[in-house]
Amino acid sequence: MAYQISDECISCGACAGECPVEAIKEGDGKYVIDADTCIECGACESACPVGAPAQA
Repeated sequence: MAYQISDECISCGACAGECPVEAIKEGDGKYVIDADTCIECGACESACPVGAPAQA
């Protein structure tokens, strides 16, 4: 199941820089993950300082 970014997101962009398939884009107030592009690698989860990305 693809990762999703919770409301804990502080819009720092750390997750987007680590995504190998560029599935993460800046949204309104927080970053968002394109579920169709996400390969569930977990790189975003380990890069996030507040733990916002998680598997849905």
